[in-house]
Amino acid sequence: MRKKLLSMILATTMVATALVGCGAKEEKAAAPAEQATEETKEEAPAEEAPAEEAPAEEASAGGGKIGVAMPTKDLQRWNQDGANMKAELEAAGYEVDLQYAANDIATQVSQIENMINSGCSMLVIASIDGDSLGTVLELAKESDIPVIAYDRLIMNSDAVSYYATFDNYMVGTIQGEYIKDQLDLDNAEGPFNIELTTGDPGDNNARFFFGGAMDVLQPYIDSGKLVVKSGQTAFEEVATANWATDAAQARMDAIIAANYADGTVLHAALCSNDSTALGVANSLEANYTGEWPIITGQDCDIASVKNILAGKQSMSIFKDTRTLASKVVEMVDAVMKGGEAPINDTETYDNGTGIIPSFLCEPVFADINNYTELLIDSGYYTEDQLK
Repeated sequence: MRKKLLSMILATTMVATALVGCGAKEEKAAAPAEQATEETKEEAPAEEAPAEEAPAEEASAGGGKIGVAMPTKDLQRWNQDGANMKAELEAAGYEVDLQYAANDIATQVSQIENMINSGCSMLVIASIDGDSLGTVLELAKESDIPVIAYDRLIMNSDAVSYYATFDNYMVGTIQGEYIKDQLDLDNAEGPFNIELTTGDPGDNNARFFFGGAMDVLQPYIDSGKLVVKSGQTAFEEVATANWATDAAQARMDAIIAANYADGTVLHAALCSNDSTALGVANSLEANYTGEWPIITGQDCDIASVKNILAGKQSMSIFKDTRTLASKVVEMVDAVMKGGEAPINDTETYDNGTGIIPSFLCEPVFADINNYTELLIDSGYYTEDQLK
């Protein structure tokens, strides 16, 4: 994994907040309503009846049917991603088949197969497991249907045409730099105790998030300035299946009982996203009596922004899904009109069959000092949603 310690990242991201996003068109979707959170349960959506395939001349003129496959409604961000994508694609003149798969791989495979058979001219897929779609995507390839992997790289399939995401390594480095600066690791004596939590092992992004953060933090762990009292530092040890809040909470319960029940202070908790951060915070509230630690997160979910305002979470990476949706619509529109999708990275993301041409949007962080500007003034949330 490439090394790029961004020593000034916190300062520059604060300056860049007005420019947040990936430079996509500035038309914004309406502020997202408060969506289902991590605890929300869902039923696997029923598949639609096959529709007639759109004529080729309609697709070349900018119309056509686009399949959008999202992993779950259990996380707020996927509801927002799906809604933004559908709205912008429809505004651009496309018919949209949007499906959520209840975090069930077989359901997602079936949904994608139905999209192919019902006449979708292009697919945008946020996969549940990046290694599980090879067979169904062979069907897409045979049908000459381009595929954009959305925010999660689809692995080991040469049917993937493009990848659209945020700079996932940068997400991790921002989190690591935030902890480094808040603890003043270059100047403070220490040692400081830290625990590590990342995401689903089947999500390729989790390794980029964790790798970016650890490239910042590992030297301090090696020197003894940071101490992981649980001893759990390998990706496989700190991964959280399905990014599930309850799984992160249960693991943290065990860590606190074994290492912090005697009043030992936990100074920081690296959490790769908001659902795992929420689990860690819930565990701390139930089991921990010491000084509250720095807790990182990602996605600026409403529950976690409320925790930031309450002092229970320190920061969250803000990835404006409106700008990512806008960029993907540009990519879809370019390909459907016979051109090449806009990209800005041809080096980073190898899915096992080769480098996938990618467009990377730039993330920033939100905390108590800048959340108003980033989240409310931008129209992403209303003040009432954060009360």
